[in-house]
Amino acid sequence: MMANTPITKPTEAELEILQVLWQHGPQTVRFVNDELNQKREVGYTTTLKWLQLMLEKGLVLREGSKPHIYQAAVREEETQGQLLDRFVDATFGGSALKLVLRALGRARTSREEMDQIREVLKQLDTDDLAANADAHA
Repeated sequence: MMANTPITKPTEAELEILQVLWQHGPQTVRFVNDELNQKREVGYTTTLKWLQLMLEKGLVLREGSKPHIYQAAVREEETQGQLLDRFVDATFGGSALKLVLRALGRARTSREEMDQIREVLKQLDTDDLAANADAHA
């Protein structure tokens, strides 16, 4: 069972490992290490040590005996949300508008991405209107 909130903020290396586990589900140290090595060279014992530290922090769970199987103990969406909230607070003074304007201003956004952004904004606006109507009913 996954925890509702991470106990600690994951490091960059821990986030890489969590990405592997979120994408592929419970895995062995060897599998995680092989996935990490597709991006950069990481020794097996380094991956093992990171997973052991993550187990102590409550970021992963370990099952079985030889080979140990590790799985994420935190939910991807919740972890991303918490990290994003901290980032927006620290970097943009809590302003989502500043974040979005900076992100859209720095990168080439495709027509398809802009259409998806418009749909998300429409949905947020619709949800907000519905919530306000319920509050006044």
